[in-house]
Amino acid sequence: MLIRTCTLTSVALTLSLVPLAPAAHSEAAAARSGPVVIGHRGAGGLAPENTLEAVDRADRAGVDWVEVDVQRTRDGVLVLMHDQDLARTTDAETVFPNRAPWKVGDFTAAELGRLRAGTSAEWRGSGYESARIPTLGQLLDRLDRNNQGLVLEVKWPGNFPGVTRDILNVLDRKGWLDAHHVNDRLYMISFLAAALKDVRAQRPDIKLGICDEQPTAAKLESYAKFADVINPVHRSTTANLVNRAHALRGPHGTPLKVWPYTVNTTGEALRLSGLGVDGFTSDVPDRMRSALGQG
Repeated sequence: MLIRTCTLTSVALTLSLVPLAPAAHSEAAAARSGPVVIGHRGAGGLAPENTLEAVDRADRAGVDWVEVDVQRTRDGVLVLMHDQDLARTTDAETVFPNRAPWKVGDFTAAELGRLRAGTSAEWRGSGYESARIPTLGQLLDRLDRNNQGLVLEVKWPGNFPGVTRDILNVLDRKGWLDAHHVNDRLYMISFLAAALKDVRAQRPDIKLGICDEQPTAAKLESYAKFADVINPVHRSTTANLVNRAHALRGPHGTPLKVWPYTVNTTGEALRLSGLGVDGFTSDVPDRMRSALGQG
């Protein structure tokens, strides 16, 4: 989501130091200075979530890894969106008043292109009202421009059969399945283990993260068979969880990493850092990096 100084990486970390690979270099630096702070939905507290504007705000704040959510349109285009419907984060109800319940998969990419992603009361008057829903391809281009790493969440995969194949196709077309990106700049995560196992069957070299609010010891052992990272909710992250995870090795031979979500207070950032987590996501990654003395 590190690239200068990580969504989701080998966060804190075990990636090798490779010349001309800023992500690996910055991850090594993060390992010395505490957990990697990953911009949640780009940087959803600094600009409208899952937009290029949010990714750019994270970049300007020195945040080198970002996490975003991907879904598929009716005509097969991969776009960034968290919710199953468009109502909360766009003006879909106004633009398409007769299309309730405004499910992402019920709209074409061209129709989504008519929507604005910064129209909620939160962003009114912010200058971001014209933000749009980006495609995955547009995101990848922007990340390459910014030299940022990506933690890509496969969102609601049950709604989109074959979506992992589609994602891998776009990643490949954009050059994100080469050794540099796969080793240093890419993670894929999901709440659905089956989606991750599907990715692993197609591309075993890609590092994966499983989202689970409160994983048990038995689940950790199961997850370590296919995942490199465990993503618990921050409130359930304890020293015992971190220690149990670190005692296990994932499919790429490194200790299972712990990246809690979503950390937005200084106190919680410091608590988790003290527990030895490898990274965490935040809507306000600039504040969390500052609290940890990273920027």
